[in-house]
Amino acid sequence: MKIAMIGTGYVGLVSGVCFSDFGHDVICVDKDISKIERLNAGELPIYEPGLDVLLAKNVAAGRLRFTGDLALALEGAEAVFIAVGTPTRRGDGHADLSFVYAAAKEIAEIAADYLVIITKSTVPVGTNREVGRIVGEANPGLEFDVASNPEFLREGAAIDDFMRPDRVVVGVESERATQVMSEIYRPLFLRDFPIITTDLESAEMIKYAGNAFLATKITFINEVAALCEKVGADVKEVAKGIGLDGRIGNKFLHAGPGYGGSCFPKDTKAFARMGQDFASPMTITEAVMEVNERVKQRMVEKMRDLCDGSFNQKNILVLGVTFKPNTDDMRDAPSLSIIPQIIGSGGNVTVVDPQGRREGEALLPAVKWADDLYGAAVGADLIVVLTEWNEFRAIDLSRVARSMRTARMADLRNVYSRQDAETAGFEAYSSVGRPSYRREGSL
Repeated sequence: MKIAMIGTGYVGLVSGVCFSDFGHDVICVDKDISKIERLNAGELPIYEPGLDVLLAKNVAAGRLRFTGDLALALEGAEAVFIAVGTPTRRGDGHADLSFVYAAAKEIAEIAADYLVIITKSTVPVGTNREVGRIVGEANPGLEFDVASNPEFLREGAAIDDFMRPDRVVVGVESERATQVMSEIYRPLFLRDFPIITTDLESAEMIKYAGNAFLATKITFINEVAALCEKVGADVKEVAKGIGLDGRIGNKFLHAGPGYGGSCFPKDTKAFARMGQDFASPMTITEAVMEVNERVKQRMVEKMRDLCDGSFNQKNILVLGVTFKPNTDDMRDAPSLSIIPQIIGSGGNVTVVDPQGRREGEALLPAVKWADDLYGAAVGADLIVVLTEWNEFRAIDLSRVARSMRTARMADLRNVYSRQDAETAGFEAYSSVGRPSYRREGSL
């Protein structure tokens, strides 16, 4: 089947590459011609493990192409995916759907034959109905169907998520569209992966409800972590104990500096706004958003305590600034809230991150960037583990401690233990939801 994919951002590019690996003929379209040129040269605009290999394989096989010409992409296509950005609209928290609607109008103005217009972008309930209205108004004679097919890709594990999904959600209203969607996802049907076929509104709601629930789970364990610190409990043991309950599960129960990224922040805001618009407040989600901001502030205070109550003239080494490991994505990363507060209080920040520099240089202009962790640790007053890259899981802590001006660590991802830090010679160690360690007389 020939498929057009509008948008070569994270969702569109990963989806397009994976669909081509299913055996479909895929053309990815983007208005950013410089991005298309880079893709045609085999250069990826994002970092996602394994995506470069899969892209090269399918380009070489002739199943994957990139263009800025939508008409070329739609020629002979049976399905077109809209995978453009839906950022938070400035001022009111709503999802900005202008790119989705603009893509729908362009499709209508070009398309001549029947096709299924599939929204892959994360969109509020009612968006697909509006897409149908826009297309029908712009091209009354066009035969088409609209489908909702939200994505559930974790950055850093997106290819595996696409090829071995927990579920595929498809919202459709006609048998013809159902057949097209079945053919698109035939490789997954054949391997018995769960595929939910439902109505448009339910498909749209599944995406938002799922992300809101996961954000709630993260925020819950972060609140539990704060209480654990007060009472002397270990949040890792608590998370293990409750996660073994099959009704709860152990995923997303890792205490840290709060959620970030391309989905949870904007989707919780949009979900909360949706509830307000329909006079059905999402009170839990609203509380989750508020608590998540407090969590990040609590991390700042934890670090400030390790710096004798002031960041002024202190040298802080931050390990990791992307919102999670195995991605270069900086969108709503906790680092964007935490690091500016350190710098604004007079601190000097050096960052080591395997992939964060490309976006981070513009977003964190006042920091120094280093490739060598051990060199950057020389003369530091505090080392902070902010993103749990594998590269940071086996540090020679003794070497780091010896080179620092004051050997103190804020382990905001609970990568190490109090015993690890104490044995290595750190005079102070603080993690999230576990007892702190301070050598007597050091602070």
